[in-house]
Amino acid sequence: MKKNKVVCLISGGLDSSVSAFIAKSLNYDIYSLTIDYGQQHKKELESAKNISSEISSINHIILKLNLNVFGGSTLFEGKYIDIKKNIENIGKEIPSTYVPARNTIFLSLGLAYAESINANAIYIGVNSTDYSGYPDCRPEYIKQFQILANIATKKSIENEKIIIETPLLYLSKSEIIKKGYNLKVPFKKTWSCYKGNSNPCGICDSCLLRLKGFKDANLKDPLDYKILPEWYK
Repeated sequence: MKKNKVVCLISGGLDSSVSAFIAKSLNYDIYSLTIDYGQQHKKELESAKNISSEISSINHIILKLNLNVFGGSTLFEGKYIDIKKNIENIGKEIPSTYVPARNTIFLSLGLAYAESINANAIYIGVNSTDYSGYPDCRPEYIKQFQILANIATKKSIENEKIIIETPLLYLSKSEIIKKGYNLKVPFKKTWSCYKGNSNPCGICDSCLLRLKGFKDANLKDPLDYKILPEWYK
C-alpha cells in the first residue's frame, strides 16, 4: 500500500522536532521544509538539517526568504537584546520576538509544497498552552487557516483537503517533552535559544520555557547552558 505524504515544517526547535517525530511514528513519507527567514543566527538551521535526517525525510528544502527586509522583530540580526525576565510573566503580552505573520507565511509555503507533491497534510509544532504570547499559535488561528486551505488550492477544490496537523496544540511544554522523550527525539540536536552562540544563553524567553518544561517533566535538558536559573538547578 502506498504511504501518504506529509510536509513537516521544521525550524530546528524543540516543538517542531517533536511534531516531526510524531509524523515519523505514523509511518508517513515525510518531506521537510525549513525557512531561512533572516533570523539572527543559523544554529537552528543546522538543527533542522539534523532532525530532518533523523526522521528520514525523503526531501528537505531549506528555503531562503528574507523577512528581515520588513523588520518588525528583535529576532533579526543585531536587534535581539538579552533581557532577564520572570518566567511567570511570559505569555502575558506579545513579545518583541514576534515576527509579523510568520506562521501565515510558513503555512502558505507549506501548503504550496504539499499541493505540488500531492501530500495529504502539513505538520506544524505550534502550541497554545505555553505559546509565549504569539497570536499565530492559537487554536482559532489554525482553524481559520484550515478554512483558507480548504478553498485555496486545486487539490482542495477537487475534494482532497490538505489537513493542517497540530499535534502539540493543547499540550503543555512538559507534556511535549515527555512525548518527545518517548519517541526518542534527540533533544541534544535541537536548538531553542534566541542567541546563536556555542551554548544556549539560559535567560531568553525560549530558553526559560524549555528549561521549565524539562523540570516539570522531571527530565534533564541535555544542552549545556551558559546560565541556569536557580529554580532549575
